[in-house]
Amino acid sequence: MPQIKRFDHIGVTVRDLDAVTAFFVSLGMEVEGRQFVEGEFLDTVCGLEGARTEIVMLKPPDDGTRLELSSFVRPDPRPGNPQAPANELGLRSLAFEVEDLRATVEHAAAQGFSLVGGIGEYEDVWAMAYVRGPEGIIVALAQRLDG
Repeated sequence: MPQIKRFDHIGVTVRDLDAVTAFFVSLGMEVEGRQFVEGEFLDTVCGLEGARTEIVMLKPPDDGTRLELSSFVRPDPRPGNPQAPANELGLRSLAFEVEDLRATVEHAAAQGFSLVGGIGEYEDVWAMAYVRGPEGIIVALAQRLDG
């Protein structure tokens, strides 16, 4: 029986690789690498013929699960719905634990990224908010309140 060994990374396809990278770096992630990928490997894995993509791999401060940002050079990227609500099927959000939720939300707002709703508290354990980042990516920010 196959078994997952570990959670390695989350991949997100974006149009403006520099802008999305800058957003996540401003939240505290670090660029681990950047490169172009093309050829038989990419064509086989993605099921796209003649594909070429530029990838940025970001790592969090705790050296945990990576975030892979990918921008296709070819074929042309297909548009998604940057205003998708939280109940739209598919990937809903990328979630990060932060030290100071309000300061992080204010930091995002200063860059032009606003809350999807508001800041909520769950059973005096978590405070959480959704911020709509670049290209409509919903970023869940959570602060532990009980520890």
